[in-house]
Parts: sequence; structure tokens; C-alpha cells
Amino acid sequence: MASTAIGAPLRPGSILWATAGDPRSLIPGTAAGIMQLMLPGLGAGVSDHSNFFEDPFDRIFRSVPYIWGSIFASDDDEGTARGHRIRDFHPTIKGTDHHGKPYHALDPDVFWWAHATFTWEMLRARELYFPVPLRRAQQRQLYAETVTWYRRYGVSDRAVPATLDEFRSRFDDICRHELELTPAVQWVLDPSSNPAARDGMVELPQALAPLAPLVGRLNADLTRILVYGSMPDVIRRRFEFPWSNADRIAFVNVCGWLRAAGPLVSRGAMEWMWPEGTPHLEPGRHDRIRVAGPNPRRSASPLRMAEVAD
Repeated sequence: MASTAIGAPLRPGSILWATAGDPRSLIPGTAAGIMQLMLPGLGAGVSDHSNFFEDPFDRIFRSVPYIWGSIFASDDDEGTARGHRIRDFHPTIKGTDHHGKPYHALDPDVFWWAHATFTWEMLRARELYFPVPLRRAQQRQLYAETVTWYRRYGVSDRAVPATLDEFRSRFDDICRHELELTPAVQWVLDPSSNPAARDGMVELPQALAPLAPLVGRLNADLTRILVYGSMPDVIRRRFEFPWSNADRIAFVNVCGWLRAAGPLVSRGAMEWMWPEGTPHLEPGRHDRIRVAGPNPRRSASPLRMAEVAD
């Protein structure tokens, strides 16, 4: 059965354009990526059919430009063509997960869960990192726009909740009962298995090289606070991710700084966050799109997934 969800137009001035076009929308993305991998079928697909264990970031930096491209299209036809291109990467991604259960990337429940984490990412970013929270009607509007976004993929939408309230209920239920620490997630969070998770080392100019361990540690701590802070409470508690009172205070302070960063964002101060090739709004504009160029700071980003482990 098709979903009864009602979509809304994606165009300049839409809430999804304004949200996804701001680099702060990327901040909950690492948490979203981890929750994707927590669904057994999706985690198995990434583990079995990508270079995930050799380069866990490659999937992110390859996928974001395509996914954001399906938002920032000139019209529905172009958006649908881009969405279908993403769908057509997936027909051969199938196999058996670690429970021995068959999976297929185009199973509507699996494909929708990946999209659901992006929908959650947009709502969460607006809640935490943007200066003015969305009103209830605007949240519903944003959800309707993500429905249109999903339908551009051309995958069955039977799994798509009809309303924002139903989405939140279904999302919470999956977090409580279906997600787990899959082998992919365990590897990401385990410094003994994932070399990139052992520290937050960053490269500094030669004169400052002795400070690299300290800067790396601060980088890793900020990453952990942003990732675990962005996550739903039920995920942190269910899987006992470390989250102290000091972490909560630090997270509140970081959120406050990011909410106040609007003038900096409008001047392009956070442009370095975009993966190369990602379409997004030109800083300070709501109707002009630019595509991110080569990003030499990509490997030093404070939002690297593997640095979540402590």
C-alpha cells in the first residue's frame, strides 16, 4: 500500500532548502550515520558492499553530494532524475545480515530508514543549532518537504509515515526495539579495531607540532560531545554511551555558540564543512546554489565519525 503522506514543494524559500543549505545541518550527520548502521540490514549492506572498513569516511563523502543534489534541483524532474540515480546504485546490494536474515538495500523499510535518519537530522539541526526553533506548523511543513524528497528516489513509499507525529512515533519505536550494536557500529566505536578511532590527532605546522596530542584530544572530545549530544536520549541510554553532567554542560555551551553563529555562517565561515561536490546555498542567500570545491580540511573535520570512541 502506498503511503498517505502529503508532500510539499522543494524550491527556493522552502524550509528544507534553508536547512540543508546551511552547514549546521551536517552536524547531526555523524549521529545519523551511526543510527543507519544500527539497523541490521543497512549495516550489513554497508559492511558487505563498500570499502567501509578500509575508509569509513569515504561512504559519507561520496554520498552527501548525491543526496544533497536530490534536494537542490532546479525542478521536480531534475530532482527525480537525481534521486533515481541514487536508487540505481543499490539493486545489487543484498545478502544476509549477522542474524542470518536476508536483506536488500531496496527493501522499502531499509531504504526508508536511511532517509528517516536524514529527516531526523534536519529536524534535529533546527532544534539544536539554529537560532530560532521552528514552530509546530513549520516542523510539519519541513516533514512534508522531506516526503517529497524521499519520493524523488522512486522507491516504494509504503514505509513513509503519514504525518510528523507518526514519523516521530515510528522513529522512536525503531530506536527502542530494532536498532542494535551491529558489527559495523562496534567496529566504528572500537579503538582496538578501528585505527582512526584511537585518537583525534591533527596535523599542525612544524613549530606547533608538540601541541598536536593536546589539539587532537580536544578535537576528539568535541566530536564525542557533538555526536552523543545530537543523538536521541533513548539511543544514548539504551547502548550506555558515555554521557556525563559535564558533557551535558559542554554540549549546551556548544549549541549556544552554534546558534549564535548565524552572522559567521552568512559570511561563509563554515564552508569548509561541505564535502567536495555538495550543492548548498550560497552564504547569505536563499535562492542561489553553489557547489563545494576541493576540501583540504576534510580529513581534519571535527565531525569525523570514527573519533566518537573515547
